[in-house]
Amino acid sequence: MAEDIFTPAAREALTAFPIEPDALELVSLAENVTYRVVDRCDGVAYALRLHRPWYHTLDELISERAWIRALADAGIAVQMPMRTRDGQEYASVTIPGTGATRFAGLARWTTGRVLAGVLRETTDAMVAERHFARLGAVTATLHEQAAAWRPPAGFTRNQLDADGFMGAAPHWGPFWDHKGLTDAERRLMLDVRARLHAALARLERQPAVYSMIHADMHPGNVLIDGGGLTIIDFDDAAWGWHAYDIAVALVHQHGAALEAFQRAYIAGYRSVRPISDQVLALLPMFRLVRGLAQIGWYHQRPELDRLAKFEETKAVVLDQCLMFLSPARGRGA
Repeated sequence: MAEDIFTPAAREALTAFPIEPDALELVSLAENVTYRVVDRCDGVAYALRLHRPWYHTLDELISERAWIRALADAGIAVQMPMRTRDGQEYASVTIPGTGATRFAGLARWTTGRVLAGVLRETTDAMVAERHFARLGAVTATLHEQAAAWRPPAGFTRNQLDADGFMGAAPHWGPFWDHKGLTDAERRLMLDVRARLHAALARLERQPAVYSMIHADMHPGNVLIDGGGLTIIDFDDAAWGWHAYDIAVALVHQHGAALEAFQRAYIAGYRSVRPISDQVLALLPMFRLVRGLAQIGWYHQRPELDRLAKFEETKAVVLDQCLMFLSPARGRGA
C-alpha cells in the first residue's frame, strides 16, 4: 500500500519537530502526502506534509513560508507553520524502498469545513453569494498585503507570467501535448497559446496588479469556521497577476451561477481594495489560462485516473478557445 511507503518517513520527520506525536492519520495522498498528527502533551493537532520532490526547491519552500508568516502578521488567517527543534523550516527524509528525498513541513491544523463542500450543500443562492463575497474580501486583503510587501533577501518563487503560463516549458506542463487531444484540438490550442502569450506579455506588471498570489485559491483551498475564512495550501503560490487569482476562485462556476457569484465576489473584493473594470475584463482570458494549465497538470500526472475530469475540462476549454479567437462565436458557430 502507498500508505506503508510514506508513514515510516512521516514518523521519522516528526522527530525533528518539538512535539510528542501521538495519533498519526493519513488525510491526503496526492502530489504531496499529508498527515494529521496530535501532540500527546497538549492535544494540539498539526498537519505534516511530505512535499513532492520535483515541484519546489528547498529555497522556494522556505520562501513560501516567509510569505505565509507575513500574511499572518497582516492578520490574514492561514495555517501557521512550525519550525524544527533547531529552528529550520523543514526536515529532510528519505522514503523507504524508493530512495527519494522529501522535505517535510509541519503546520498548525486548522479547524473548519472546506468551503467547496459547504457550497455544494447550500441550496440558498443568497447564502452562497455571501460566501463568495467573503472570499472576494479575503482575496483583496491578501492582494493588498502582497502589493505592498517587500520580500526578504533570497526570496525565490516562480513567475506565472507570459512564459510561465504559455512559454515553451510552462509551469504546469505542455498542455498541447496531452495524449487525449486530437490533432485538430492540438492545433487549436497551439494557436490560442501563441495569442495568449502575446496578450499576457502586453499586460502591466506593477505591484498593484502583479505580485505574489496564491494561484489556487478556489473554494477547495479555503476553510470556513463560523464567519471566518482560512486560506490553506500555498503550494502553487507564485508571482502573478491578481486577475488570475480571481479567475481561479470562480473557475468552477458557469452560466448564471458564474454571473451571480462573480458579482458577489467582486463586491466583496471592492469593499477592501479597488479593482478596475479593465482588469475585470481580463477574467475570461484568465479562466482560459487556468483551464489550459489544468490540462498541462493532467499531462504531467498520467498516473492519476482523471480521464472523466480531463474530458470535462477539455470540453470547457475548447469552447473557451473558440470564444477567445472569435468572441462573437459561441458553441456550434
